[in-house]
Parts: sequence; C-alpha cells; structure tokens
Amino acid sequence: MSRHIVIIGGGVIGLSTALACLKRGHRVTVVEGDPARRGASLGNAGMVVPSHFVPLAAPGMVAMGLKWMLSPESPFYIKPRLNWDLITWGLKFWRASTQRHVERSAPLLRDLSLASRKLYAGLAEQEDFGLVKKGLLMLCKTQHGLDEEAVTAEKARALGIPAEILDARATAALDPAVTMDIAGSVYFPQDCHLQPDRYVNTLLRLIRAAGGEVLDEVAVTGFRKSGRRVIAAMTSAGEIEGDEFVLSGGAWSPELAAQLGLGLKLSMQAGRGYSLTLPEPVELPQICAIFTEARVAVTPMGGALRVGGTMEIAGMNEPVNPRRIEGILKALPQYYPKFKREHFTGVTPWHGLRPCPPDGLPYLGRTSKAENVIVATGHGMMGLSLAPVTGEVVGRLVDGEDAGFDRFELLSVER
Repeated sequence: MSRHIVIIGGGVIGLSTALACLKRGHRVTVVEGDPARRGASLGNAGMVVPSHFVPLAAPGMVAMGLKWMLSPESPFYIKPRLNWDLITWGLKFWRASTQRHVERSAPLLRDLSLASRKLYAGLAEQEDFGLVKKGLLMLCKTQHGLDEEAVTAEKARALGIPAEILDARATAALDPAVTMDIAGSVYFPQDCHLQPDRYVNTLLRLIRAAGGEVLDEVAVTGFRKSGRRVIAAMTSAGEIEGDEFVLSGGAWSPELAAQLGLGLKLSMQAGRGYSLTLPEPVELPQICAIFTEARVAVTPMGGALRVGGTMEIAGMNEPVNPRRIEGILKALPQYYPKFKREHFTGVTPWHGLRPCPPDGLPYLGRTSKAENVIVATGHGMMGLSLAPVTGEVVGRLVDGEDAGFDRFELLSVER
C-alpha cells in the first residue's frame, strides 16, 4: 500500500532514503531547511569502505584523543567546555571504547558496508557518479604504523574482507601515478570511491523524475501529533501531513528529536571535518588512500585531488579552525613528497558537520516513542559509505519488513 513518507533532512542519507522509498511505490517529500547543510554530503572524501569495520569508539581511542588534544593540528580534537551533553557523551564514549564493543559491532558494520557497496555498483550500471572500484591504500609512514595496520588487516581477513600487506615497492607498483615516501601499506581491494557531488545530484534528479518532492529552504518548526502518532510536520511553508516520518537531519537530528515532544533523546556531538580540493594536482593518484598516522584521506575525483580529515568536536557554531587545515596540509608532503603547501594557495577549504553518536554506530530504526517515526542518522564519517543501505533498511521498515541484518539491535535508537 502506497503511503506518504516525509523525510526530514536532505543530505545523502535523506536523499538515499527517499529514492529507496520511491522505488517501493511510496509518495515521498524531502524537507531540507538549509541546502548549505547538504555540504556535509558534498565535501567529504567520497570513500565507500568495507575496510572500516572498527567503530570510532574502540580501545585506545580515549588515550589517543587525550594525547592529540595537546596539539592544535592533530586529527582528533574535543574542545573542553562545560556542557552537560558533551560530558555525558564523553562518558558514554569512554564506556563504549572496549574490545567487546568492537567485536560485536564489526560483523554488522561489515555487512552494512558490503551491502551498500553492492547497491552503489548496481546504480552505477545505469548512472555515472564517478564510482571507481580500485580499492583503498592505508599508507604507513613508519614501520611501527605498518605493523599496527597489519593487525587490522588480519582482523579484516578473519571477517572475510580481503586485505594485502605491501612493502613500499609493491605499493608504488600498485599506484605508479604518484610518488610516495612510506614504509608500506595495507591494500583493501573491495573499497572504492566516488564523487559525492555527482552522487547527490544524481539522487536529486532521480527522486524528482520518480515524482518525489524535495523542498529546500523549508524549516521544520515542530510536529502535530495525535497520541504517539505524528500527523504532520509543521514547517515554514505550512503543515506537511504524512503517514511515516523519517528523521535524517545529520548533526541537527537531536534538535529534531526534541521537537517531537515525545521524550526521544539522541546522544550526539557534531564532528567537524575539513577538506581541500586541488583542481590541477602535480600528481594524480589512481587509488584513494588514507595516511594512517596522520588520519588524512586523499581521493582522486576526476582530474582533481581531494585531501581531507580531522574530527573536531567543538559544538555546532564554532568558527573554522585554520590550525586543523594546516595539519592536513603538513601531512600531505610527508607521504606524497611532490606536493607543497603553496600548491593550495587560493584553494578554499570546505568544512562540514558529521553526526557522531558516542559508540560510533548509527541510530537506525523505529522508536518506541512514536508509532510512525523512523530515525536514520548518526553515521559519523560513514555517511556516504552507508547511505544506500540505510535507505534500503528504512524502505524495509516502512513496509513492515525485517531490517535484514544480524545484530541490527546494536543500532537501536534508544540504546
């Protein structure tokens, strides 16, 4: 039976969900208050990474985070402030950073990522959004870094994810288009990358072609309810009635949940990320890469090169921190020595906010607080990677089906 699905949030998660619901025969309206916020879906590294099966909350991350907080150019930073939401988030992050949490979460993240990759590959057979299936290189500057990454490679293989440990010579042979100064790498052949702006524009076109409605610059101000059922979203353009409501507002999702007035609380912090896109790089690698020690991602996008990274938890409205950008630019020539800081003169940095739950897992599923509300948010740095499968899961839930994944309860909205 066709129903009207109202999706709050027009980023990559909301748009992927809209397309999945349209394919199931439903009527869809996407509401986006500020199209500029969609930038969090546009300026990222464009990676689809089954190799990333370890959640952000993992053993050693608390100690590493405290160490990194001493450097203004470090890849991970939490700005200290007296904020109860941040304090409780930090305590939950600390409690979740256990080996047991990783072992429970890894199979689910693997399955979601592989399913998402399959959906991307299927869509790429009909649409061109720059999908490149050449894998991912985890580049290690030091032997110590390579030894640590080799441990992750062994865990990946135990999960059925192919991984190859390469020395510097073998790495250079795999991607001879770029000069590297490294000890070696781990190669994940199933990973891939795409151009985020082209994917988002493809979604917008397909949604509208299928009869879906995307309302930009329309702010949600509240909800009209009858008991535990949402009847309509109250917006700056008037009421929008619906049968099902999907909250996919990214870093703004906790505010949306509070507007429901049903006691739904989402523990989440906004993690700011930065990137710079060099239109005419001195060299253009053919395989996307992550600088392991520096936590910097590098992705070829057409003829351009995108360099990005950092996780800065400093609140929603903090200004851009130029020291974070400097950290990214200093890391690049350490691994790719042909690049220089001055190559980026005149390049405008991008920044966007990632929605980060304390345990590093998305919030995905129905909530007991409301009969017809589905939450799809909190993907952190995995939003683009998991967008298609998130949309597929929401479509299944709308139709009363099982989510289709073992251990799906780990993503419970009320955990």
